[in-house]
Amino acid sequence: MNSYDTKARDPGSEILYEMPGWVHYIWLIYLGFLFTPLLAAGHDWRWLWPTLLTIPVFLVLYVRIIGAFRRGDPRNLPPGASALPEVLAIAVMGYALALVNDSANTYLIYCVAVMPYTIAGFRRLVFAMALLLCIYALESWLLGFRPLLFGITTVVSIAAAVSNYMLLRNRRHNLALQAASEEVHRMARVAERERISRDLHDLLGHTLSLIAIKSELAAKLLDRDRAAASREVVDVMNIAREALKQVRTAVIGIRAAALEGELASARALLETANVRLTYESDGAVLPADVESALAMIVREAVTNIQRHAGARHAQIEVLLDEKGAGRAIDGERGVVLRVRDDGCGGIAEHGNGLAGIRERVRSLGGTLELDSPPGKGTVLRARIPLAAPTSAAVVGSPAAGPGAAVMALAGSVRPSGPVTAAPGLSPTPTAVRT
Repeated sequence: MNSYDTKARDPGSEILYEMPGWVHYIWLIYLGFLFTPLLAAGHDWRWLWPTLLTIPVFLVLYVRIIGAFRRGDPRNLPPGASALPEVLAIAVMGYALALVNDSANTYLIYCVAVMPYTIAGFRRLVFAMALLLCIYALESWLLGFRPLLFGITTVVSIAAAVSNYMLLRNRRHNLALQAASEEVHRMARVAERERISRDLHDLLGHTLSLIAIKSELAAKLLDRDRAAASREVVDVMNIAREALKQVRTAVIGIRAAALEGELASARALLETANVRLTYESDGAVLPADVESALAMIVREAVTNIQRHAGARHAQIEVLLDEKGAGRAIDGERGVVLRVRDDGCGGIAEHGNGLAGIRERVRSLGGTLELDSPPGKGTVLRARIPLAAPTSAAVVGSPAAGPGAAVMALAGSVRPSGPVTAAPGLSPTPTAVRT
């Protein structure tokens, strides 16, 4: 009678269910025990018609109980409290059928098994289960007590009820972990927004004010002292270039934070499934489109591990080429993302969101490899090529420092023609890159 769901009912509740809803109805196969009197020698047929008449009634009640359980708010225990009358109706039907069919204890086992869905509190649940079993014991004593039948009924019903009770406890624990994970993500987003706002204010507030003041001063000096006005305009140009460098540096930090934030989210998500995550990176600065693609691939791969892998350890690597040694593959530099887990494996090439990952990698000219032998875990390897100027100037020289990276980014854009000075102003070098 144990039942648990693995699929979420909505996008915001990914940890609530561990099995599809149809699993609840597999347990109806045990209704076959109602017909065990057919195996007894010399039985009469008085039990058959009452048994056949009770089965449709039981099915209706059982469907209503499971429906109430699945529709109920999973954050409330019990989620199927509205179905308690149906549970008691099954118990009464079992007691009535026991007058003509000894195997009517099957109904009582179903009743006790689903009671954790409808009764809140451990003590109340134990009391209700004990009351139902005591009534059954009294009825059995009046009809001619059979210790073996009562013992089987008691052991099986209690085992099923305890299994479902522990399921609900684990479910509530998962919900608490999910809520904590969502709060961590929310706080991380708020902190990132505050950081970006602070950085932009610090970078641009003072700089734009200084540009405005010097531009006004240059306009006032233009008619009186053209040389001084020229110096002010040159200062404005230098300040603007420096501000551009600072903004590009900040943008690089934001891009890196995108992948780092996704890795932090991945760690929090896998912790809810008791999966330990390790991460390795050579710290290279990647182009924005590549970094965004890697972040989305990490999100999809980690979600697959949490939902389907049943793993205990996962590893994520983001390295240049194969080992970060600057070695080109097929004459082209690239970045490799490798996600491993020690789960059950056996993932299909086009299942579990892999089609979306493949399309994302192909859009950047990359390749995707999947190795998932059954029972031996899964290795997902995505390689995305890097453009030569970006990889050589920015990614290929991590030791050059952030200043060199910013200058390389600044040097990747050239003006379409030479820069000329206005009449009376000091000329700027034509080799300046913006």
